[in-house]
Formats: sequence, structure tokens, C-alpha cells
Amino acid sequence: QLVESGGGLVQAGDSLRLSCAAPGPAFSTYVMTWFRQVPGKEREFVSAISPGGGTTNYADSVKGRFTISRDSAKNTMFLQMNTLKPEDTAVYYCAATTYRFIPQNTRSYFYWGQGTQVTISS
Repeated sequence: QLVESGGGLVQAGDSLRLSCAAPGPAFSTYVMTWFRQVPGKEREFVSAISPGGGTTNYADSVKGRFTISRDSAKNTMFLQMNTLKPEDTAVYYCAATTYRFIPQNTRSYFYWGQGTQVTISS
């Protein structure tokens, strides 16, 4: 139900902007989150944003480099990724939940996208 876009292959130090399109206005009331996963590892929390956009959370590994935002009028969430590193290489997934707090575990999310590949070359 969620559709990610914006992934690709870039060099270390470059930027990418991921988008996540939600199917309808109801998602403006949901917590929305980015996770990422590399082969052989668990899906890990990257960043999340509250329904109104007033609260954002980031993993320590991306603080200061990534910025999450949302445009409720367009039912879309974004992840601006700057100063990318090879260790940021992963499939990035967006997810949404109806919880009233911001969970960082995958079990709390009910809606998922199919993922978009981000590859950073050194």
C-alpha cells in the first residue's frame, strides 16, 4: 500500500531523497517511519515522524545527515539523505502505524512498502 521511490546508486558524500507515497489521506494521522535492511541482517530503524510532523526520531547512525519530513496534503513522506556513506547501503522501506507513540520495532507497523535500493559506492 505504500510506495517508495528515489533510491539509486551514488558515490560516498552524495545525497539522495527518498519518497514514500501513501494511498489516502488517512495516513496523515499515522506515524510514518523509514527502516532499512541489508542481506543477512534484521531490518533496522532509521527515522520516524509523528502525524503532525512535530516530532521526529533518528537512529544515531544517521543523525545530522538525514532529515525526515512529510507533506500531508500530498500523502507523502520524504527522507533527505546527505553525506551518504557506504554503510548506508541497504534496501529502504517505509512503514506506517496507528500507534500514538513512535515505535522503533518492525512488529508495531501495519503498512509497508516494497522497498527501494540505495547503494553507496566508496
